[in-house]
Amino acid sequence: MTTSAFRTEDPLSSVPADDGGTGTTHRPPAHRFPTLTTTVPKEFVHRAAVAEVMLTDWRRRSDTRFDVTAQWPRGHSFYSPIGAHHDPLLAAETIRQAGSLLAHAEFGVPLGHQFLMWDLQYAVEPEHLLIGGTPASLDIDVVCSDVKRRGGSLTGLRYSAVIRREGHVAATGTASYTCVPPAVYRRLRTGRGLQDGRPRTPLGPPVPPRSVGRVAPRDVVLSPTGEPGRWQLRTDDRHHVLFDHPVDHVPGMALIEAARQAAAAALGDSAMLPMAITSHFTRYAELNAPCLVEATVLSATEAGAGRRGVRVTGHQEGEPVFASTVTAPPRSL
Repeated sequence: MTTSAFRTEDPLSSVPADDGGTGTTHRPPAHRFPTLTTTVPKEFVHRAAVAEVMLTDWRRRSDTRFDVTAQWPRGHSFYSPIGAHHDPLLAAETIRQAGSLLAHAEFGVPLGHQFLMWDLQYAVEPEHLLIGGTPASLDIDVVCSDVKRRGGSLTGLRYSAVIRREGHVAATGTASYTCVPPAVYRRLRTGRGLQDGRPRTPLGPPVPPRSVGRVAPRDVVLSPTGEPGRWQLRTDDRHHVLFDHPVDHVPGMALIEAARQAAAAALGDSAMLPMAITSHFTRYAELNAPCLVEATVLSATEAGAGRRGVRVTGHQEGEPVFASTVTAPPRSL
């Protein structure tokens, strides 16, 4: 099934136009436009801003396989270029959006249901992330597995994605999530997080933006603790991308961004290209409790030949929240 929000036939093509009294009736040309590109509905990918929608269309190939198309801008307000490359975290966000789109548009999950992301990983081919003269047009092959249902309703699935650009594999990734109705979600969250009555954690000062690959202080998600390799998660819920709409916990993409920034700081490389990030989420990161982020540089054996690696973890009130492994190329790339 392919759905587009763009009308391909002029709705006025069959309506005579008034000539203003000259006695002549004019009709608009009765041609059809060729296929035109637009974004998928923003509600399907859980975004409030149309500008943050990466996906442009989709088509079902089988019960579990789908073609999705997307576009990456040459410049983004937050996922800005890294040297000559598109920011690889655009791949992570694109993979996230694909799972949300298919849940609503193909598996019948109603809008308003909550999604609980358990893991998300991506890996990119840097030579196919180079910024060209136009936005990057992408073709994505999505395969769903471990599809879980209850009473005919989808409760969760795992999926893999292969992102191609001009026929070349630019990125691959996987993710899994469960989805729950609003009433169930309210029961899960009663007495937790903002619902327990505690105020939000005060917004701490940012670490120097350049130390984590950022330019603007508002885009920094780490606050200093005075200890090397340890920071407090900095959650500014006014951020226009990471907090695109009101939520009652820290979004998964904000935690992945924290992993990226912690890895850049740990490696001392503000221009680090995060070729791959594998993240697992074990519980909600709450907005009203400090979250400690720690980074450990991996050995050459652990990172793999010709690569650098950093293990990043997040803990809140003594409990693990997320764990990410960030892989970067040598500095010379």
